[in-house]
Amino acid sequence: MHDSPAIDMLEGRDDIAVLWDVRVHPDARGRGVGRALIQRVEEWAEARACSELKVETQNVNMPACRFYERCGFELRHAVAGAYPELPDEVMFLWYKRI
Repeated sequence: MHDSPAIDMLEGRDDIAVLWDVRVHPDARGRGVGRALIQRVEEWAEARACSELKVETQNVNMPACRFYERCGFELRHAVAGAYPELPDEVMFLWYKRI
C-alpha cells in the first residue's frame, strides 16, 4: 500500500510503502519464496519513489520476526496494547530502507 491517505500505517508520508502480509504455504517454505516476494515488493515500492518499506508483525510470531530481520528490516517500534482483544500480543513495526 502506498499513497493512500486513509491508511494510518503510512504515517502521513508519501515515501513509504506498507506490506500488509507475507504468507508462504508450509510446503514451499525454505525455498526462497518469501525473499523473492520481498524483493518484488521492494521493486514495486522503489518504482513509486518510496525510500522505505514498513511491515507489521507481532511478538508471538517469531518466525516472521527472524524472516524480516534476515531480509534486512530493522525493528523500530514495539507497541504494547495495540491489540485490545489480544492483550498479550505486542505490535512490532519493522522498516527497511530501499
